[in-house]
This record gives sequence, structure tokens and C-alpha cells, in this order.
Amino acid sequence: MFVKVVPNNKGRKNTSFIYLTEAYRENGKVKHRTVRNLGLFENDQVPYIKAAFEDPKPRLVYDQK
Repeated sequence: MFVKVVPNNKGRKNTSFIYLTEAYRENGKVKHRTVRNLGLFENDQVPYIKAAFEDPKPRLVYDQK
């Protein structure tokens, strides 16, 4: 699974639609299936949403030593 980002060209500027998407093969062809529509987000929020679905999870808050 991966996060698919589609820029919003018709509505508000600096926003994107985000979908949780699954890749699979059917008769030898690669296809994508939308598992969940996450909605419309500001472009500055996109890296955080991608990080939430990455494996292994990145650390977004660092401990001070």
C-alpha cells in the first residue's frame, strides 16, 4: 500500500486529495485500487500523512540529549 497524492487543480490552491492505494496484479498487469479516500489536505500536511503510513515509522519528534 502507498499514499497517492493528487493536486487539486480546480478548487483551493495549495491543496491535494490524498488516497490510500493498494497495488496488485491482474492478468499480469499492474493495477491500483483505492482502499480509502483520506480527503483534501493542505500541501504542507502531505509529508506528515505519508510518514504516518510508511514502514518503518519515522520519528517525527526527537528526544533532546
